[in-house]
Amino acid sequence: MGETVRAAVQTGPRAIEMREFPRPEIGPDTGLLRVEANGICGSDVEAYKGHLRMGSGGPVIPGHEPLGIVEEIGDEAAKRWGVQPGDRVALEVIIPCRSCHHCLTGRYQFCPNRTRGHGVTGIDVAPSLWGGLAEHLYLSPGAVLHKIDKSVPVEVAAMFNPLGAGVRWACGLGQVGLGDTVLVLGAGQRGLSCVIAARHAGAGSIIVTGLESDRHKLDLALDLGADHAIVVDGDDAVDTVEFVGDVTGGAMADVVLELTPMAAAPVTDAFKAARQGGRVVLAGLKGGREIPVPTDLIINRALTVVGAFGVDATANKQAIAIIESGRYPLAKLHTHTFGLEQAALAMETLAGEVPGESAVHVSVHP
Repeated sequence: MGETVRAAVQTGPRAIEMREFPRPEIGPDTGLLRVEANGICGSDVEAYKGHLRMGSGGPVIPGHEPLGIVEEIGDEAAKRWGVQPGDRVALEVIIPCRSCHHCLTGRYQFCPNRTRGHGVTGIDVAPSLWGGLAEHLYLSPGAVLHKIDKSVPVEVAAMFNPLGAGVRWACGLGQVGLGDTVLVLGAGQRGLSCVIAARHAGAGSIIVTGLESDRHKLDLALDLGADHAIVVDGDDAVDTVEFVGDVTGGAMADVVLELTPMAAAPVTDAFKAARQGGRVVLAGLKGGREIPVPTDLIINRALTVVGAFGVDATANKQAIAIIESGRYPLAKLHTHTFGLEQAALAMETLAGEVPGESAVHVSVHP
């Protein structure tokens, strides 16, 4: 075993450099993960660009979707997590305290003591190896992890986080049920994951929207189970609300999932496209912009509006079960694999900044 661990460190906007860190010593309550892959998501890109601050804002090893093999583990940690060396596990970004009121009542995402997280905690906090863009990652006592079958291709297994979001937002918060009409606004990783989750839950009809630049993603949405995929900008733009009305005979959508980043118009479309008594799940961050909310429409249609924040253990477990089932062509989602030294290129590729490249799911494999 080497005495040092290589990692990609973000030191500032669009600045990532390779560094080496001491391999941490593992005690009875901790462990060490050999990272197989780390999925890249939109928040990684925003942090890379400098639009989103991760942790304290100092140098950090990015990567909050790590998947890997347990290489070392203490006896107490092995009992607590139910894993042994050689097991493949996926890690959640949040490292909760496991003892506060929120943690004890199942709302560990809101733990007030969660000062640490994978891909969030800075390298100034020992032992520095908190993020997934590294050869090894430190498993602290509070980490939340899930076992994944090692026979699943690593590129597919690395999709546990976006698929977990799709499961939670569509099924947990959206409560998609048999025969429901579901509208998914946004065709990114998590929009496509919502398609899979809604189809798995038995949705009757699924409609997905995207931009002209998203045509390859819209085609993929159809492959994954969507019934309709529409372009909402450019010369061939389709009016979302009118389209939903046409295909439902005026009944509109039972569940609307708004996942678009930074855009304001889809929020209004979400409320207008929902049926009387329908549910609207808001998950697309708008960068702090103030978005007008049509409260009269919400009241008069008796809509249930839910804010979506991240993924929880239940959704991750369900997503992993879908992955392991092999029922869906998830490999079609994965478009790019990069090495650790190409971390910056991975971010830029997912951001759509690399000419000729159309990315959907991107992962870094140390």
